[in-house]
Amino acid sequence: MSQLSLHHHGVSVTDLDRAVEFYSDVLGFDVIDRYSLSDDALSTAVGGDELTGHFAQLDGGTGRVELIEYEANDGDDGDGENDVRGAAVYDTGAKHLGIETDDLDAVYESLPDDVEAISEPQTTGSGTKILFIRDPDGNPVEILEL
Repeated sequence: MSQLSLHHHGVSVTDLDRAVEFYSDVLGFDVIDRYSLSDDALSTAVGGDELTGHFAQLDGGTGRVELIEYEANDGDDGDGENDVRGAAVYDTGAKHLGIETDDLDAVYESLPDDVEAISEPQTTGSGTKILFIRDPDGNPVEILEL
């Protein structure tokens, strides 16, 4: 079997510009690339029907964060009966994205007021200090200090 390694963590979002702003301004990730795809391969791969995906690739240090805003090519914005977010691959959200830092308290103190922190930094029984915040779509993002 070929050697596998992590390339990216994908997060489906409802507004790509808003998500890019959060992940770059709040979390400090640099945008590597932005592009859109609207082809049969994309639609078939994610189990959708005539989808367009708007993508942003951000440098997460040890891997990329891939933000994707999906839309149906019939112009549906995902709010109606043809909600393109209904299939598992492109549901808004993921279990969570984990980001490591060497100073969690400084990250917590620097969060803008409009960023929802689920709690203050906590130290787990393993000795890891963790903080969960939410991105603009409500996706959980864990920031941890080992």
